[in-house]
Amino acid sequence: MAFSDLLTRLKQLQSRFTWDLQDKGLDLENLSIRLQDHIELQLGQSGAHARSFSILAYIRYLQGQPEEALSLLNQSEQKAMECYGEENERRLIVTYGDLAWLKYHTGDFQQSQSYWQKVQDILVKHPAGSSTGLHPEVSGEKAWTYLKFSRSYYQQAMECFREALQLQPEDSKWNTGYAICLFRTEMRPSENAAQSSAIRQLRRALEISPDDGVLLSMLALKLSSYNHHEEAEGLVERALETNPENPHTMRYIGKYLRNQGENDRSIDLLKRALGRTSQSAFIHHQLAMCYKNKKKSAVQSKHYKDVQQWRCQCIYHLEEAIRIKPSFLLALSDLALMYGEQKDFSRADELFQQGLLRLAETSDISFRQVYHQRCANYHLYHTKREAEAITHYREVLLVKGLLLTPNTWEWKQCVKKLKQIAGQHLMRNKDNGQAYALLAQVVHAEGDRIKAEEFYESALDCDRNNSEFLSALCDLRLEI
Repeated sequence: MAFSDLLTRLKQLQSRFTWDLQDKGLDLENLSIRLQDHIELQLGQSGAHARSFSILAYIRYLQGQPEEALSLLNQSEQKAMECYGEENERRLIVTYGDLAWLKYHTGDFQQSQSYWQKVQDILVKHPAGSSTGLHPEVSGEKAWTYLKFSRSYYQQAMECFREALQLQPEDSKWNTGYAICLFRTEMRPSENAAQSSAIRQLRRALEISPDDGVLLSMLALKLSSYNHHEEAEGLVERALETNPENPHTMRYIGKYLRNQGENDRSIDLLKRALGRTSQSAFIHHQLAMCYKNKKKSAVQSKHYKDVQQWRCQCIYHLEEAIRIKPSFLLALSDLALMYGEQKDFSRADELFQQGLLRLAETSDISFRQVYHQRCANYHLYHTKREAEAITHYREVLLVKGLLLTPNTWEWKQCVKKLKQIAGQHLMRNKDNGQAYALLAQVVHAEGDRIKAEEFYESALDCDRNNSEFLSALCDLRLEI
């Protein structure tokens, strides 16, 4: 087979080398650490061990370590055979595809063709029988890979899990993965728990895997956000009984306890989890939030000597979180705010600027809203740079020039702050055109174009030669 023919055939394989995974900004080192923890602690359901070897192999390839990648793929193949016995063939389609590509990239074209042929033999022996032409095992493998890589792939992960579930609706792995996707992406609570897709799918997954501590703790967290505390507490107790040493179970329960105000219990549990997986940015962040709560309590009870102690603990764990995962924007902004409280504006400014550079790489609207809102609060309350605060509050209202639906907490808070700022300026000077223009932008974002037009007219009454106000008013009238 000619090299060009081989390459054409390899491009048709289902493989991590054909899923466009390398084109988005990935935190490879952090992902590598998490996968190594999964392997060492043997976390996850059956088959997860083999999958972790395969994903880590692809990471090693991206990091320029093809020999280690080959060793990991061979281990993945062995683990799959041990786990699934005679039923392993369909579960090796992606692994053999990865091996075919890896061999091709290292110049071993004969072995590459051999692995390609192995995939073809499996496909002939086991026809897919799906509208997508994919086996559920392939869709599931693809889904888990997307889920592991980064938030930017969560939508693709959900689509792949749904494809797998159409063919195997009772499969525990696909139900679990789909539940985790919904848990992580359902950012805005619905009116009641019965309307929550994440809660429904978590319950469905637990029907099949009733002793899964991670699912139990996730469901407890979701239910507590709807004030279903009695059921949530029962789920937490079950999770601790069935899966007490799993660091993922402990970190979610730790977050649940922190949300219930039980910071000391949460700290104990999270420290136990950290003892098993010390390089977890998530656990360090959760510990930091516990110490942040203790700091707040010390301020409220006027135990000021304890405030700095808890703030230092908080800063330590946040520094660890961003050391492990530099792309952890929430931890980065939390840390910047802590330094802002300490009046270390140089460090705080540096951290916020780091985050803003990384923010440009993400299309996640909720992350952008939270980050800009925190930048705004930092400037409003700590540096007293009001103009910069206004700039960031306005960024929460607008993303790439498109108006957002005003239904997030951050959105509502920023609307409130901008109205307060404008109102304060008008109290000092009723002819402040900039304040009226700011109110016009806010009510326009709320969807009230008529009121926005009135505010822009008031702004022009104060400053008739302002071309910015006039242009905005003309654009608004065209919309109306």
